[in-house]
Amino acid sequence: MGSHNELGAKGEQLAENHLKKEGYTILSRNYRYQKAEIDIIALKEGILTIIEVKTRSSDFLKPVTEIVDKRKIELLTLAADNFVLEKRWDLEVRFDIITVVRTKETFNIEHIENAFFPF
Repeated sequence: MGSHNELGAKGEQLAENHLKKEGYTILSRNYRYQKAEIDIIALKEGILTIIEVKTRSSDFLKPVTEIVDKRKIELLTLAADNFVLEKRWDLEVRFDIITVVRTKETFNIEHIENAFFPF
């Protein structure tokens, strides 16, 4: 596994740990449907949360509006719709981004709720 893949896996684990501390129940990691992959699917207070995790090794990140492009939003929406249909659930769905930035020996985590909306 390449170092960027290891960093990404570490970021997803840190994001999951953060969500659990915040009271979320993790339902799935790396959920795949067709060409789409959802990093984390979680539930809290009746809201199904679709989470895209972005991990970087420096504090330089694109603005949130550029982290997830239109095509990625379409894929995440498609996968989220399929997940809900599979479970036969009728829940509110929210799309979040968690950024994990490694600076030297520490990781900074930012959870952005309602980061984007499906088209």
